[in-house]
Amino acid sequence: MVSPLQEVVAEVHPAARRDGAAGPVEAARKACRGEVLARGDAGFDAARRVYNGAIDRRPAAIVRCAGVADVVVAVRLARAHDLPLAVRGGGHSAAGFGVCEGGLVIDLSAMKGVRVDPARRTVQAQAGLTWGQLDHETQAFGLATTGGRISSVGIAGMTLGGGYGWLMRKHGLAIDNLLSVDLVTADGSLLTASATENPDLFWGLRGGCGNFGIVTSLTYRLHSVGPMVTGGMVFYAAERARELLTAYREFAASAPEDLATQFNVLLLPPAPFVPPHLVGAAVAAIPVCHLGSPEEARRDLAPLLEREPLIDRIRPMPYTRLQRLFDAAGAFGHLTYGRSGHLRQLGDDAVETLMAHAAGLTSPYSIVMLSPLGGAVARVGEEDTAFSFRSTAFDLAIQAVWSNPRHSRRHIRWADEAWTAMRPFAHGVYVNELGDEGRERVWEAYNPETYRRLVALKRHWDPENLFHMNQNIDPADAVD
Repeated sequence: MVSPLQEVVAEVHPAARRDGAAGPVEAARKACRGEVLARGDAGFDAARRVYNGAIDRRPAAIVRCAGVADVVVAVRLARAHDLPLAVRGGGHSAAGFGVCEGGLVIDLSAMKGVRVDPARRTVQAQAGLTWGQLDHETQAFGLATTGGRISSVGIAGMTLGGGYGWLMRKHGLAIDNLLSVDLVTADGSLLTASATENPDLFWGLRGGCGNFGIVTSLTYRLHSVGPMVTGGMVFYAAERARELLTAYREFAASAPEDLATQFNVLLLPPAPFVPPHLVGAAVAAIPVCHLGSPEEARRDLAPLLEREPLIDRIRPMPYTRLQRLFDAAGAFGHLTYGRSGHLRQLGDDAVETLMAHAAGLTSPYSIVMLSPLGGAVARVGEEDTAFSFRSTAFDLAIQAVWSNPRHSRRHIRWADEAWTAMRPFAHGVYVNELGDEGRERVWEAYNPETYRRLVALKRHWDPENLFHMNQNIDPADAVD
């Protein structure tokens, strides 16, 4: 069925019709308002770069969409010319799904329209926005929704996979605050999905990633946050990591929902706040975000601060600054390889195993991260969205990041060995933290009934699997 928007696009832009004789690049240039880049064009190589420097793919063309009409045109062209299709927002997919080889990239990064409604506490945001850009708009009114911990991450991809962030224990995952989306489907239709319009599709979009269409706009519920919070990080010597992690699991379990933390193991960077003799030292680092008053924050953080840290960087700060603390980790160009999984609990054996492997960090950029869930995340029903394993205690991410490709084998081996040791303690995985690890790992991101429902939705909305550059729900999977 042809939507009214498709009819308009085909009428105004004849090159967008399926029977057009022009090649896809020339057709896109004639049909799109946004810039279309092909091999050899100035800016093409910069536009195809993604976060993970290990990814080096050369698409036939990159359509830098100026609006929804361009998205529709590009989808129709990809189908008409049987081209592989990738969708790029912020470009932060560790697997490099924002770029494809020899196909068409639909780049949404120029679509940055945003409208905050302070009275209703909602925001409608186009899919090219990053979390830093969205926070800038909402924090002008003292409002925010759960967003990524790196400000340069795109809002759409992070949200559709679930959406971890500092606010999740108080206000739920990003998908729990999602009110509606506009998306272009595989047949080029534009539709809205919400609790009242296409509700089954809306269920699948909240956790099912980009499998069902290209989201062009998202509407979120907002909450009163900041603009000042208590945030930052506290660092401890690595030899105390086991003792600290044992205490931290109890601290995290009893923490109020205003307090979000992580437990990380890393090597201290050459930052201005790091004494020269500590640069490169292995440490346990606990970043925090407290949404209450400074007095409440001091009370709730006392068990951490009383343990005599090496460096204490916790203080009142704007929420927007807290959201940028990890931005160095999101810089494009480094090679990265990660393994991850959910931990139902963190017993003594898991603590010992994790600390033994974390101590072998092979790069000053690499990190081991433990993120407690609970709170509002666990209060949403397991079947209410397509996000599974809400009752998990911790999310574990083992991230190898390095700069010299000649040393790749050593860094990958460290991450694989650490994950192999921790896998017996894991149950499920956060889909947004998966690399290109194969369909079995995608299955592990969902409970069986959720995955069956996702496959049924995929068969309905994208039976030919046009949208396959993602953590793919294969419509051919035998789950009946």
